[in-house]
Amino acid sequence: MDKMDGLSLNLEKQNIQRIKELFPEAIEEGKINFDMLRAMLGDEVDDSKEKYQFTWNGKAKSIKLAQTPSSATLRPCKDEKNSKGEPKSKNWDTTENLYIEGDNLEVLKQLQKTYYGKIKMIYIDPPYNTGNDFVYHDDFRNSIENYKEQTNQTSSSNPESNGRFHTDWLNMMYPRLILARNLLSEDGVIFISIDDNEQMNLKELCNEVFGELNFISQVIWERAYSPVNLKKHFSECHDYILCYAKNITAAYCKGLPKTGEALERYKNPDNDFRGPWKAADSTVGPAVAERVYPLTLPSGRVVTPSSGRCWLYTKEKFDELIKENRIWFGKNGNNVPAVKKFASEVKQGMTPMTIWKYTEVGHSQEASQNLKKIFEGKAYFDYPKPVNLIKRCLQLYTSERDIILDFFSGSATTAHAIMKLNAEDGGNRKFIMVQLPELCDEKSEAYKAGYKNICEIGEERIRRAGEQIKAEWEKEHPSDGLFGPDQEFTTDIGFKVFKLDSTNVNEWDSDMKLDEKELALRLSEVFKEDRSKEDILYEIMLKYGVFDKQVEEINANGKTMYRVGKRYMIVCLEDSITSEDVKAIGELSPKTVIFNEAGFNNDNDKINAVYNLEKCGVEDVKCI
Repeated sequence: MDKMDGLSLNLEKQNIQRIKELFPEAIEEGKINFDMLRAMLGDEVDDSKEKYQFTWNGKAKSIKLAQTPSSATLRPCKDEKNSKGEPKSKNWDTTENLYIEGDNLEVLKQLQKTYYGKIKMIYIDPPYNTGNDFVYHDDFRNSIENYKEQTNQTSSSNPESNGRFHTDWLNMMYPRLILARNLLSEDGVIFISIDDNEQMNLKELCNEVFGELNFISQVIWERAYSPVNLKKHFSECHDYILCYAKNITAAYCKGLPKTGEALERYKNPDNDFRGPWKAADSTVGPAVAERVYPLTLPSGRVVTPSSGRCWLYTKEKFDELIKENRIWFGKNGNNVPAVKKFASEVKQGMTPMTIWKYTEVGHSQEASQNLKKIFEGKAYFDYPKPVNLIKRCLQLYTSERDIILDFFSGSATTAHAIMKLNAEDGGNRKFIMVQLPELCDEKSEAYKAGYKNICEIGEERIRRAGEQIKAEWEKEHPSDGLFGPDQEFTTDIGFKVFKLDSTNVNEWDSDMKLDEKELALRLSEVFKEDRSKEDILYEIMLKYGVFDKQVEEINANGKTMYRVGKRYMIVCLEDSITSEDVKAIGELSPKTVIFNEAGFNNDNDKINAVYNLEKCGVEDVKCI
């Protein structure tokens, strides 16, 4: 019986394997022959010493940091309460939404096995590096000690006087974007909010991580509507939102919902069976000789294109469209011809423009006011993003069952926007929020209200926003007995909270700093003494890449076990495993079975368990 690997996905090995699959000729004795690889790539390889490149001190270390596997885990907070004594999670048994407390670099590593290539959209609002905002201090180790150090301080700034001002920010962002790209689906996109402080560097960074060809747009968001007269030169009234695709050929923009004004342009004066249409110009410029010809109208009047223009179609094509009733000559048949563009045949969504006005998506002050309403007039966050701003991103690139990730969650606006859009269009989009539990300043309004860290505020915002959305929906859909079950509120407004922590398995913990005697004693116990079976269960799911599966506690032969997915995995952490227990597991027909190795009396029992389960069709049997 093989033992489980306690590490996150090894990206370095995965990249090497990809090269081996694409270029087997470049592999010699298991190693990559770069001279052969260069020869096979030909002119696409740039060997010149002088070339355009974006680099900084610490870049190589940042790449290594992204690729270094982690033994950390995510512990479930099913019954845990916050500082105010209220449950952290909501609707644990039914929700598919996740809120993860922890350093996002470590968390992104943990998400690789389960969510690699599954995230449809990422939105992040990282530190703008203004000199006062929080900066992550990553430690080049396979360790979460650095994370624990960070969470024991109230803030950490990056002053402009720092000689590594931009470098520190780039080293923070680079490994996170590398890991984020891995999580995006082939048709996935990422939106990143930023201002002028790091906009230029961020674009260069994204060009490198996602590729220049996958750049979609740089949106200008009008975040303010009035000038600040105290500014010496200009009063900044906008931020940027950079948008990149994983693969621009696969990414699809749905467009924005048509406004009432846009829909009003479509009429049906001739009762065409194809429905409402609008008239479009039948000429184009500059003129092409073969498409300049006289055209006789139904009224008998002969018309030609105006000077410098020509008809949109050839004479043959024009005649064909006239026969199909796709050309409009006016009610009296005497108007210059117009092409009928049917509402049913054009792109359903409106193509978005690159300037998003505050009248359309909201502004900073509005976002702050709306957040204060949720928290009964209290200001717990500075500069939150408007819900409608994130909702627009969602409308453009997501569909009903997509997964959305925000690993700089902050005030959890992204979660709010997802729930709101789901309630509006009946979707079942799922969110994953990740936030460092940075301590609140003891002088802040949030701390005085009982919120000890940022995560507690974000979690409470999701709870309140969900109930608000539900109340609004029920107001619009009153239950008077006339509606069927399709009118029930089905939006998922719950979320499971997980906390980043060291592994539950002593053997996997690379951070153990004990003498030989203590270490030997500790390793004699498989699991850490302060960890529950559910802690261990979710670590198994995480390391096995099935963290997104639903869990059911079951009874098999009188022992408590866990079924992950309908028939995917059975996890048995019980002691004194018997042949009858193994038989009961086999009858459940799982693909995979995970045992606690200490539960077997001897090696023969382990061997027999594997043999008997394989006879039942179990594909994979491992122990922990």
